[in-house]
Amino acid sequence: MGNVVQSINNQIAIFKARELDLSCYDEAKLKEILLDIGYYRLGFYCYYYFDKKTKKYSNTVKFSDIINLYYLDVDLKYLVLRYINRIEINFRTKLIYYVSMKYKDKSKWFVDVTIMEPETIIAFRNKIYTEKFKQDNLSLKKHHHKYPEDDFAPCWKVFEYLTFGAIITILDNIKDQSVKQIIADKYDIRDLNKFFRLLHTVRQVRNICAHSGILFDYTLHLSVNSIPQIAYNIGDRNSLDASIKVIGFFIQCISENRFNDFQNEIKSFFNERKKDPFLAKVIKDHIKYLD
Repeated sequence: MGNVVQSINNQIAIFKARELDLSCYDEAKLKEILLDIGYYRLGFYCYYYFDKKTKKYSNTVKFSDIINLYYLDVDLKYLVLRYINRIEINFRTKLIYYVSMKYKDKSKWFVDVTIMEPETIIAFRNKIYTEKFKQDNLSLKKHHHKYPEDDFAPCWKVFEYLTFGAIITILDNIKDQSVKQIIADKYDIRDLNKFFRLLHTVRQVRNICAHSGILFDYTLHLSVNSIPQIAYNIGDRNSLDASIKVIGFFIQCISENRFNDFQNEIKSFFNERKKDPFLAKVIKDHIKYLD
């Protein structure tokens, strides 16, 4: 579309000029879809089947295929995010509890220079724990109203409002390596570098899901670590399938029953969509899912 807004009729005309097969829908349905999802958003999925040199779409793809791909991606994000939320809460709870038990007399250990790297404290104060942050989050607002002399609320109040990335950063910047290991041990991982890489894998997928990114073609910048718990049935260690295996690993650490649910839901999700040859190829070539 470039910098010029296009009417729905023009959007359809562009698809036709680029020889995308629209025959699967009548014009009313095409307009409904474009007003529902949006031409620009669909472009992220059309991209894979558009030849920039010829300015034409592949003759092997139909508009209905792109719509099915879009909904595969959307539905997979909903499925995965539900389990990532469980991981995030579990990790947050463990961080609050075990580190606070280590420093029982320091409820604000996350801004204590004897415990944390100074740069982290400065960044936290200046970029996260602002007056707006305190006012926007009810329990913090109440805390500072009741205790106006406090610069910070206790960690169990503050951490409830921090992002997954922020709490991972806090753990990573604790000076004492043995304290970090306390948390890693709860997930049965002895190597801290591997532990943080696995956490960041979950965080990256979580951000894609939460911010409407493209998930089905996601590739990790750093391959998934080789640890016994997820050594099974991983082909491409940079693929989305590898990330899904990491999510499954953390879920299994939390609950064997939830892990079984996750495994069954993922298997059912892909098996159902493999019935469509177009989506089966996406699952094989992009997601690289291995049952």
